[in-house]
Amino acid sequence: MASNLLLRRAALAGTAASAYAAAVYFTYQFMTVTVENVAAAQTKAKAKATSELSTSHPSNDHCNCYTSITDPKRTLTFQNIAQVYDDQISRDEMVMGLPLLRRSLLYFNATGDVLEVGAGTGRNLDYYPGCVHKVVLTDTSDQMLLQARDKLKDYSTINKAKFELFVADAQHITEYYPESSFDTVVDTFGLCSFDDPVAVLKELQRVCKPNGKILLLEHGRSKSWKGLTNYLDKNAERHATNWGCVWNRDLDGILEEAGLEVEKLSAWHFGTTYYVVCKPSLKVKQEKKEVRKVSNGFEANDAAGAGAGAAASSNEKGGRLNTIWNTILRR
Repeated sequence: MASNLLLRRAALAGTAASAYAAAVYFTYQFMTVTVENVAAAQTKAKAKATSELSTSHPSNDHCNCYTSITDPKRTLTFQNIAQVYDDQISRDEMVMGLPLLRRSLLYFNATGDVLEVGAGTGRNLDYYPGCVHKVVLTDTSDQMLLQARDKLKDYSTINKAKFELFVADAQHITEYYPESSFDTVVDTFGLCSFDDPVAVLKELQRVCKPNGKILLLEHGRSKSWKGLTNYLDKNAERHATNWGCVWNRDLDGILEEAGLEVEKLSAWHFGTTYYVVCKPSLKVKQEKKEVRKVSNGFEANDAAGAGAGAAASSNEKGGRLNTIWNTILRR
């Protein structure tokens, strides 16, 4: 009797493990080709850009080739896929259980005033707990944020009021928010799409309160499953072209270089998905403060120059346009 029970449990565990492995495998297979079918025009445009820029963007190893992995204009990719992004990604996330990870990360850790960077189409909107007072969603792609705005139209007036949509570069939030502005800072699957993920994480530490939390849900290369990492490496260029996402980055190296104080880290999907709860490093916050002081000193010297009037006019115009656009997003 006992042996039969053990056999049944072993069979159930084996079936579950097989299903888990199959879900991860087919998800990665699907994500390498799906956008080519639904956004052919965007891919064609990328191919044209590849041809035109092949001689003007040499890589570090002197190869005269253009690569989407280091493409500084990947925001254009997000603009092009914004309207189909949710339709294409929802099935993959459901199969891999990502909605549960999103919900767990935010429900158990997010409090007070929240900043979410790389918010995209607002896939975290439904997962913020009631103890959150305000959520500022930022992204460099206005088309992505317009999709998030459409989702908020279905919210009640009370629930809708705590969300703000803001077009901004996560690496340069200095222009908008002072130090220690937020209780919680969130980024889910954004480190793969930032040009400089380390710089972004250091900026997130600057705007996070000293006793606040930085919540990350990210994907990157696996340290324990070499075959899977080889697959990510092999298809990294195509995936970056289709999605603007570099899915084989070294998350451990990025977290270490950024100086985050990691409180909890768990790996999922054979080590390719990281669930991380962090605190900002006081050392990094101080370094950012010193850099800001130096920067302000240079700005003050520049302001005394002949071009101060033109610069002020340009900044005023840029600020006015940004205000107008973000007013539109809130409607």
